Amino acid sequence: MTIQEPPLSAVEPKTRPEPLPDPVPLTGCPYKSNPYPLYERMREAGPVHRVLFPSGVHAWLVTGYDAAYAALNDDRLGKNHDRGNDRWRARASIMPEPQHSQLQAHLLHQDPPKHTRMRRFVTDAFTPRRIESLRPRFQELADALIDALPEAGPADLVAGFAAHFPFQVLAEVIGLPQHLAARFDRDWGKVVQPVGPTDPGRPLYEARLHGLQSYIAQVVVHKREHWDDDLLSRLVVARDRRELSQEELDSMIFQLLVAGQEPVTNQITTALIALFRHPEQLARLRDEPDLLPRAVEELLRYDSAFELTTWRFLDRDDDLYGTEVPAGDSVIVSLCAANRDPRRFPDPDTLDLDRTPNPHLAFGHGIHFCPGAALARVELQVALGALLARLPGLRLALRDEDIEWIPAVLGRGTNHLPVGYDRRR
Repeated sequence: MTIQEPPLSAVEPKTRPEPLPDPVPLTGCPYKSNPYPLYERMREAGPVHRVLFPSGVHAWLVTGYDAAYAALNDDRLGKNHDRGNDRWRARASIMPEPQHSQLQAHLLHQDPPKHTRMRRFVTDAFTPRRIESLRPRFQELADALIDALPEAGPADLVAGFAAHFPFQVLAEVIGLPQHLAARFDRDWGKVVQPVGPTDPGRPLYEARLHGLQSYIAQVVVHKREHWDDDLLSRLVVARDRRELSQEELDSMIFQLLVAGQEPVTNQITTALIALFRHPEQLARLRDEPDLLPRAVEELLRYDSAFELTTWRFLDRDDDLYGTEVPAGDSVIVSLCAANRDPRRFPDPDTLDLDRTPNPHLAFGHGIHFCPGAALARVELQVALGALLARLPGLRLALRDEDIEWIPAVLGRGTNHLPVGYDRRR
């Protein structure tokens, strides 16, 4: 018996995917609520694409896993803003002077050897062994916040938990005294969200910037007068010994306060939303708490709060994985796109709590690998474990499509997460 092929007229022609615009706009609510379909199209079309951000900045986005991994380790790509060309600077130099020079000299904007010199001051505070020793204290902080939630839902888990837990943990780790920690305004962290000079929100942006800078100055004065064996005190001593400049000291404290708070707050929300969308996985994780370490790795891969990296620059016109990129144009790596690449992760759009190995790039890679990765991992394990154990029946209290994703350029998360639960334990 033979099988006859259908006549040519009966074969439906394959539809070609709609070409991507040039540049690809990374804007709008549909993109922020679910960027993964766009990232899939970009990966299929090639690893590097010209993109447009809401601020008007044009950049080159790296999307595939192999290209992202290479870019994160590519010594041609520098982080110092001095490498940026005039086209980039005209749109991206959002923070005014003198604050830009005083608060932007941190690790994310440095290259070796300066980066190497500065990074050595912070690594000891975030070693896995030290962080693990603090786990019981982190558990106490999480339980205290849950104790303050209503006995039965509804509650907003951002306002009641996720907005506070990471900063309380950070204060313990870096040696920020309680009276200063209580005065920190979470809105100050929004100074990393671009607000152009003509934006109506510019006065509020600058007020937040001045408030944060004044707060950092108070922290430095306090630590100079009340030295202790903690990270903040050691940074102040390094400044007094002229091992750090004043700008480097202020910038490193700025980075600790902002990067140590908001990304973890956002990652708690993205992890919970992923679990709410997969109730069978939520139930399993609640019943099998020993699964938490592996589950956290998968939740980081599945929807990372650090969606995009900060700027990188080529110091000369060069080929970047098949695309010619001009010197001084910004190059950004999409960590979320890399973490959903099917060439590296089987069934990448599936939340698989048993996934192993799981070489995700949620914390970056190479010399700029997040120094606080061990802390973030333990924070997420403690936070998710406590919430699932103590809030039985935990569920989303609004429609999925009504979740308001933050409009941040580089990050993912939500400022409000209304939930219901049966009764607080």
